Parts: sequence; structure tokens; C-alpha cells
Amino acid sequence: MELQDKGYPKLQDPKGRKIEHAVILKIITTNICGSDLHIYNGRFEAPQGMQMGHENTGEVVEVGSHVERIKVGDICSVPFNVSCGTCRNCRERHTEVCLNANEELGFCGAYGFNLGGWQGGQAEYMLVPWADFQLLKFPDKDQAIEKIRDLTLLSDILPTGYHGCVVARVGTGSTVYIAGAGPVGRCAAASAQLLGASCIIVGDHNEARRDLVKKAGYEVVDPSSATPVADQIEKLLGTGSRWVDASVDCVGLECHGYGPDGSSENIEEAVINTLMEVTKPAGAMGIPGVYTNLDPGAPTELNKQGFMALGFPAAWVKSPTFTAGQCPVMHYNRDLMMAILWDRMPYLTPLHRSDLAGTGSGGLSNLQ
Repeated sequence: MELQDKGYPKLQDPKGRKIEHAVILKIITTNICGSDLHIYNGRFEAPQGMQMGHENTGEVVEVGSHVERIKVGDICSVPFNVSCGTCRNCRERHTEVCLNANEELGFCGAYGFNLGGWQGGQAEYMLVPWADFQLLKFPDKDQAIEKIRDLTLLSDILPTGYHGCVVARVGTGSTVYIAGAGPVGRCAAASAQLLGASCIIVGDHNEARRDLVKKAGYEVVDPSSATPVADQIEKLLGTGSRWVDASVDCVGLECHGYGPDGSSENIEEAVINTLMEVTKPAGAMGIPGVYTNLDPGAPTELNKQGFMALGFPAAWVKSPTFTAGQCPVMHYNRDLMMAILWDRMPYLTPLHRSDLAGTGSGGLSNLQ
């Protein structure tokens, strides 16, 4: 990692073509995401010199001539997905796979990744294209600054955790298992609470993280224990069942294995296999954790080829449903903003007031 002076950004796309649908933001807050750690650890390929940072909130300081709704002085949240608003996928609210934001791949653009060449916001200023469509403007500047610790989560990790719960069909009375007590896992737990879940169980190898989650009122399991996760869940539920209604992967490809022998070893498929084991028949799994076939540091030859040793044949008979991939942030961010502004998630910020050292195994998702 290097600190560089790249100068004030220009209203142009990654190919150097002038664009007038863009704005320049002066960054107010930007987060370091677990997905950034995948790049930092050499597990997600990125070109040298790429400017990182995809969880950005800032004040508009310059607007292109085609921008009509967003004005200079607006404070806005930037969804980490780059999306045009006009392609078929964007019109169908699948902004995570915009067909115009990544010319090389043909779909899926994101800031600060090797996904379309859009530079990130771990900087003083950043460019945001298609600004009228993409930016979420906060209605009151003073209120936004007062609640900025919570609102900064809207660019990625809160919608990502919420998305994982929604596609896992979390609802009133649901029992939920969340793999990973990092920032996305904690946002998923808060999201499950907002959605009305009954028993919310979070698993992580890191004891300090488990303690933090437990103090927030959620149940915890220890994947590094000699007792299998399913057995720990059965004891917590007290119903004789080893299954939860829904489960969410908030870890991704850098997950550790399970049990004392696997707690220090990266086993890429460990979390997904556990989710398939602990989710009830006809249950659902949300998998927003990052997985990629461009993984030079993968633990096995199979993983390096872009494949995983999934226990899907054994799970097939349970009629499982799972949804994987990036979160379409714009599908959720306005509703979650309103929940924050009207104090419907007062339990959110305390989950992130921690100076815990190290990352453990949880939270390495697209924060995911």
C-alpha cells in the first residue's frame, strides 16, 4: 500500500473519455472493507496503482453539465456498485451487475476493485459517474453529520448484511445463523433484528468478536470448538433441532476451517458447507461473502482453478435455496437510511464501537 498524490479527479471515465453525468465528491467518511483485505492479502487480483476504497460518503463539490438532481453542497452516500441506471439489469434493480459499468467483463462495476477501472474513495476526492441515478442524498446536512457513524454504513456493509438476510428469507420469528462476526456479520445481525428474527446466532473464531456480539444481545457459537457448529446450534435452540430457518455467509473466500485442527487453516468452502448443513430443509441461504476465480493465493489447486469442494450432493435432497453475489445496494439503501434517521436501529452503532485488534476469520466479506 502506498500514499500517492494523484491530483484532483477529472470528469472522465476510466478510458479518459469526458463524461458530464458525473460529480466530484469531497470525502467525509470512507471505510476499510473486508473486501479490501482480500486485495491487500493478495487473494483478489488488482492492478498496481489502483486507488482503493468503495465505502464512501461525501459532499458534492463539482457537477457535470448533465447532472440535474444532485447539487453542489449535497451530502451523499455512494453505493459501492457502479451502475448506469439505463441498462436492462439496472432497470430491473440489479445494480450489482450493471451491463455498462465494466467494459472488459461486460457487467459488474465497483469502485476501488479490478472491476471496470473506477477509482476508489480512500482519498480526499472521488469521481462518481451517473450521479443523478447513483447517489443517495441525505435530506438534512446537520442531521447527516450527527448520525454519520451509522449513515456511512449505507455504502456497503449494512445493505450487504441486510441483503444476505432478505435473500435468506429472514422474517418474523425466524431462527438465523450468521457466519462471521466482523462488520458485515454484525450488520447482518442488526438487520435480522430489524426484520423480526427470534434467535440470531453468530459464529466466529475470534473470542473478542464473539464477546462483542454477545454483549449486543445475540447468541454466539465457536467454529473452532471441538463441538460441531450444528451441535452448538441444537443446544442453543433447545428444540431438539440442529437446523435454523435461514443462514448468511458474511465471511467469504478467506474463511477458516472448523474444529481445533482447522481454526488456523484457510478452507475456502468451509462456511458454505456448514450453512448447507445447518439450514433446515427448504430453508434459504444468503451468500454475500466474496468468492472469485482470480485468486492467486487460493489454498488448494482446485480453488486456484476457480472451483470448490462443495457438499452439494448431500444437501440437494433438502431442497435448499441460496443466493450469492454482490448486494444491489440501491435496492435497500434509502429504506435503511430512513430506519437510521428515525432511530429504528439504535442498536446499530454500538456494534461497531470496538478497537479489537486483528481480523480473525469473520468479517472478511464484501465488506462484504
